[in-house]
Amino acid sequence: MFRSSGREELGAGRLSSVADAYVEYLRHRGHRDATVRMYVHCAEHFAHWLAENRLPVARIDESLVHRFVGEHLPSCNCPDPCQRTAHAVHTAIVHLLRVLRSEGWIPNAPIQTVPAVHEEVERYDAYLREVCGLASATRISRRMWVKKFLLDRFKRRAIAVTKLKPGDIVNFVAGRTSDYAPGTAGVIGCALRSYLRFRAVDSGEHVESLVAAVPTVAHWRLEGLPSRLTSKEVRAFLSAFDRRTASGLRGYAIARCLTDLGLRAHEVAQIELGDLNWRQGVLTIRAGKSRRSDVLPLPESTGRAIVEYLRRGRPDCTSRALFVRHRAPLNAPISPSIVRCTVRLAFSRAGLAARYSGTHVLRRTAATRMLYAGASLKEIADVLRHRSLDTTQAYTKVDLPRLASLAAPWPGRPV
Repeated sequence: MFRSSGREELGAGRLSSVADAYVEYLRHRGHRDATVRMYVHCAEHFAHWLAENRLPVARIDESLVHRFVGEHLPSCNCPDPCQRTAHAVHTAIVHLLRVLRSEGWIPNAPIQTVPAVHEEVERYDAYLREVCGLASATRISRRMWVKKFLLDRFKRRAIAVTKLKPGDIVNFVAGRTSDYAPGTAGVIGCALRSYLRFRAVDSGEHVESLVAAVPTVAHWRLEGLPSRLTSKEVRAFLSAFDRRTASGLRGYAIARCLTDLGLRAHEVAQIELGDLNWRQGVLTIRAGKSRRSDVLPLPESTGRAIVEYLRRGRPDCTSRALFVRHRAPLNAPISPSIVRCTVRLAFSRAGLAARYSGTHVLRRTAATRMLYAGASLKEIADVLRHRSLDTTQAYTKVDLPRLASLAAPWPGRPV
């Protein structure tokens, strides 16, 4: 609730009309009363500053927020009580901007890029999503590199792919090979090929010479052994979750989905309650990179972890997502970034942070454990949903006992 003095400040700045909407917005997102009061005090502070500087509502935007937080707060001498913590104030005013825009008081945030490039990248992203069926993480990476390329080649001019020369492609990729690992340089080339094919499909342009000009970066994908956790490290990782707490139960269930089934981070975040078939003991994975839904057997250890979370950890909410947020905004599914953060913190608690950080190592661990248990490459490929057995064959190199039985004796050594 806004204080009376705050209402006067907001009234002077023509913000009193959104005061109730602001409070309702914060409560709808699940913020506690103490947090709501703190954010309201931050908004009042901002309103007081607006009134003192005779700034109208129409002037409120991100640059004004930056000026208030970066210039006013460090030298603030406004009367107490007054919130001066930069992070809290910035977060509160970002929420206020959303309410002001939803109520129509200020225009939407301007596009922070060249309009022609923004429109082109949006069209390209729609192609990746609707035609290619690529996962979100892949689309984000390709959008980023294509945007960099378009800005580098065209600046603020109209995009004209027909005016590109093969040398433009080569120079863009070659200029970044010294800054990135070979794998990343290969991703840049893959993004450019994908974009040029999009232009051929979308506009019928002849881009064969440009596609051929994209350099192939020397990188032997299968030259090393796939990194994976040992059995001892798996036990330490799974023991790093405090299952006496709701977040610990959620984290443990997430970890089980990753280590037992080899799911990707975004696949874990997308699981819904209806995807679990308890009678048949299976889990449906929604359409992802393969653009099809897959049904996987649900291991007993994974099922027990999920049931324990549902009974003792998952908050009451209307969301159909299996894993939901435990902090505001409530009633919302977790994001893939929360899955990654959960794993990263568990690695740190288990003393494994020096060696591992991401979730994909758990997918490789799941594949290795299946191989050691006697599963065939075809069975592993089916569980991991690889489109090609060539991807799965990388795991044959980690089965050292079988490889040792096939190795020829060292010359001169008795057989």
